[in-house]
Amino acid sequence: MPLKHQGYFFDMDGILFDSMPWHAEAWEEVMKRHHLDFTARDCYLNEGRTGYDVIHEAITKRNASSERTISKEEIDAIYAEKCAAFQRYGKAAPIKNVACVLQYIHRFNKQIWIVTGSGQQSLFDELDNYFPNIFKRECMITAFDVTKGKPDAEPYLKAWERSGLPKEACCVIENAPLGILSAKRAGLYTIGVNTGILSKDDLLNAGADQVFNDMNELLTFLK
Repeated sequence: MPLKHQGYFFDMDGILFDSMPWHAEAWEEVMKRHHLDFTARDCYLNEGRTGYDVIHEAITKRNASSERTISKEEIDAIYAEKCAAFQRYGKAAPIKNVACVLQYIHRFNKQIWIVTGSGQQSLFDELDNYFPNIFKRECMITAFDVTKGKPDAEPYLKAWERSGLPKEACCVIENAPLGILSAKRAGLYTIGVNTGILSKDDLLNAGADQVFNDMNELLTFLK
């Protein structure tokens, strides 16, 4: 019988949108401007964390030998620069064949959620354009809804609690090690789809129950 789960929790960057290459370039550009060490691989490894946490850690690492206080205003300003840089790259297209996955799940009237560390409003604005009638705002957990981002369990725990479903009825779709860690810490079955520059082992070592190479493989599994 297809779709044994009742709720499906999707990450956004790298799962719904092919936005990670642009995030990586935007982060590298802005971090370099502020003399912070942060590579494209760092971007993929940190995917899922809130922008605040990413910047706070980078500044803390740079100033490890000092006692300088890092203000929220400083971090907010850097994140605003990153968002502006991301915007300059234009609209991110959907991940290939993810719409087919979403439509298949939607056909069976299952719950479909977004659980993301992103606060990138431009991507939220595109959801209805690319995936009409699939997502509802009340079925989203974003950077604005949590105090602790991925890999903490809070984002997926919040989605699970709001879904009203038993944990065994939930399935997470992730492409990032920290997102997988978050989902597994929340006690949820987790599928990795390796859409980026990391290896399959990066996702398996983070705890993914299964890993697929693309959305076609995921769709075949769901059927």
